[in-house]
Amino acid sequence: MSIFLNPVLISVILLCVLCLFKLNVLMSLVISALAGAVLAGIGVPEAMSILCDGFGANAGTALAYIFLGTFASAVAATGLADMMSKKLSKIIGKNRLLLLLVLAGVASLSQNLVPVHIAFIPIMIPPLLTLFNALHLDRRAVACSLAFGLKAPYIVIPFGFGAIFMGIIADNMTANGMQVAIADVASVNWILALAMFAGLMIAIALSYRKPRSYQALEVDTSLTQAVGDAITRAHLVTIAAVVIVVIVQVISESLALSALFGVLVMIIGGAIRYNQVDEHFASGIKLMGMIAMIMLVAGGYAEVMKATGSVDALVEAAVAVMGGSKWIAAIVITLIGLLVTIGIGSSFSTVPVLAVLYVPLCQKLGFSVPATILLMSAAAALGDAGSPASDTTLGPTSSLNADGQHDHIFDTCVPTFLHYNIPLMLVSIVASQFI
Repeated sequence: MSIFLNPVLISVILLCVLCLFKLNVLMSLVISALAGAVLAGIGVPEAMSILCDGFGANAGTALAYIFLGTFASAVAATGLADMMSKKLSKIIGKNRLLLLLVLAGVASLSQNLVPVHIAFIPIMIPPLLTLFNALHLDRRAVACSLAFGLKAPYIVIPFGFGAIFMGIIADNMTANGMQVAIADVASVNWILALAMFAGLMIAIALSYRKPRSYQALEVDTSLTQAVGDAITRAHLVTIAAVVIVVIVQVISESLALSALFGVLVMIIGGAIRYNQVDEHFASGIKLMGMIAMIMLVAGGYAEVMKATGSVDALVEAAVAVMGGSKWIAAIVITLIGLLVTIGIGSSFSTVPVLAVLYVPLCQKLGFSVPATILLMSAAAALGDAGSPASDTTLGPTSSLNADGQHDHIFDTCVPTFLHYNIPLMLVSIVASQFI
């Protein structure tokens, strides 16, 4: 079978094209899966059955997303994370570089220690626009700082969203024939985090260090005004809930279970009212539900691709085309990851799609387990920062553009793409040859 007629390859290319043309990601996954199945001689009804049966592969991750979204909504409602970030901002004063580093640090906490994801951004950032304007701070640097904190921690730290990401990497690599644990992923991915940190420093210290002027326009800060400055009982209960989340996660290694315990502590402690639980679950589903559904369907997509029986043929053909070159293979792997992730807009959802092809390909070419982990992690993370459909870009833009002076594509997506995706590609390609 010609490599260009391989059902898996055609399906992946179709997925990239549909996503890049901004067709709904869920529809793109289903259509691409069915197309690959039909080309392999599998009927549509049977393919749909395989797709649905494959949902179970990522069911735990999807549940973790829902509970984590609910916990994030509850924590955001107490105002604890936002109050802490405001106080830090006041302490920093007018030191531009330190301000940008602290913004990156606060965003990092939102992914691991206090997993509220992007919920803190619309409360923290709009009131700071006046300060940014007074400092003539280029908002592209702010976008890069926030994107670093929303992205780098889950790549390297096995807590919060990091536990989900590394768990997905480990589970899907194991399911495709390469035994990997979360600890193995954490032991390698620090290389990618260093690459991103280098990109951050280039962005804030070099690329966007020059003053940039903005008009002094009125900004809606009603969300921030609703957050008080005094420590309340709800804040103390929330702190206790965060500690419980960390403890339960360490003991059980289940983020879904730890997030559930966190929500329960907040309910029992009165940080959130019992009659508001449904509201917070609805907010959690709104925040993370789409990603959870994408994860379920992505698991089904991976099962359909395996059922076509075309993965091995594609790997053999790819190795022949690459001439057995690990350098060429690493470049192709990262480029495919870049295309798929930019289209889908989620590093997490990309992994099941990529693992089907990457793991057997890396094994065939003689990549070590650490090198395969590095390439898988980089390929999954690539594009997330530069994707117009990613939370990593949508979150910062939503608040930096509160006064209509920040463009989503040219002030968020392009800067983050240049400063994070390029370093990730270069480092993963080179490092994979030597580890």
